[in-house]
Amino acid sequence: MRFASLTVVPALMLATAAGGQSLETAAPFAYVKDLSSGLVLFERGADEQMPPASMAKMMTVLVAFDLIDKGKLTLDQKFTVRPETWRQWHSQGSTMFLSVNEEVSVEDLLHGIVTASGNDASVVLAEGIAGTEKAFSDIMDAKGKEIGLTGSEFETANGWPHENEHVTPHDLAVIAERTILDHPELYKKFYDVADFTWGRTLGGGDPITQPNRNPILNTVKGADGLKTGHTEAAGYGFTGSAARDGRRIVAVISGLTSESQRKSEATRIMEWAFGAFEGKALDPAKAIAELPVHMGSAETVSAVPAEGAMLTVPRAIVSDVKARMKYRTPVAAPLAKGDEVGELIVSVAGLPDQRVKLVAAEAVEEAGFFGRVKAGFSRLFD
Repeated sequence: MRFASLTVVPALMLATAAGGQSLETAAPFAYVKDLSSGLVLFERGADEQMPPASMAKMMTVLVAFDLIDKGKLTLDQKFTVRPETWRQWHSQGSTMFLSVNEEVSVEDLLHGIVTASGNDASVVLAEGIAGTEKAFSDIMDAKGKEIGLTGSEFETANGWPHENEHVTPHDLAVIAERTILDHPELYKKFYDVADFTWGRTLGGGDPITQPNRNPILNTVKGADGLKTGHTEAAGYGFTGSAARDGRRIVAVISGLTSESQRKSEATRIMEWAFGAFEGKALDPAKAIAELPVHMGSAETVSAVPAEGAMLTVPRAIVSDVKARMKYRTPVAAPLAKGDEVGELIVSVAGLPDQRVKLVAAEAVEEAGFFGRVKAGFSRLFD
């Protein structure tokens, strides 16, 4: 078999533009992706290593979510706050305000990490799961390899500065994507929360309510995650996500100079991603092409976009989308409805190519004996 490429003109009439979608940002590190189509809308320093700050906690949470969904960890399971852990983290940066020897559920620790950005909660959860923070960081690295991180290494559960710990904007977006897509119920339960109440200050008093630090949660329509970060070395950073009009955007920014700049840049980038682009759903009932079938009960099969396939295109209209199809020829029978038969490669000026899986619109059985003889004979003269 060989690969063939076919230019597709009439099958995809999506008017779009080459201009009108540029973005300027003060962030030295930035990465913006439309998860609905897989299109990267903007990147700057996407593969450069940088300190994660508290955005490392997204990986701590992802590891916990994974264990919960696999039945290896439960939300009502409790871990004890070790005196050594309390002494190190009760007043070191952001805190959940845990107490010495306090037994805390996984559910409450996760709220303390996600909403309050508790350094203490992160380490207590890590030690409860793996015994030590170092052992847990090894699990974080293993999870990173599993999901395709290429430039990240974890040494802490909370992102506290460490000379050997680093991430990339691209990798943070991957962590966010896997959290959202692989654990949708847990994501909604823990990230889309306005505030969390726990503990008391060292002097006593009422339990402390801390607001979610997500700067776009009540600012950008559809915002529901994820995590801020700040250290002197990293500057102010944020990995955020919002869903609107059938699209979901993930944006990573880092290296900013203040909380206010982080909020304004995060808000502006999200609104740009939704405003400058739109999603175009591809009709799974509309054939892109008829492909030849080898040794099949039918000579051709209709290639259609996979269910839920979507393209992201600029809203400004000045030109047509260019599209071509890549497929293995001839397509071999038997084929079940929905079997992958190729991919549609869509080009929009100024944007990376978008690839859409094409599947068989109908089943094609293997040809009978005489049909196979006829097909084999005809190939002698190809």
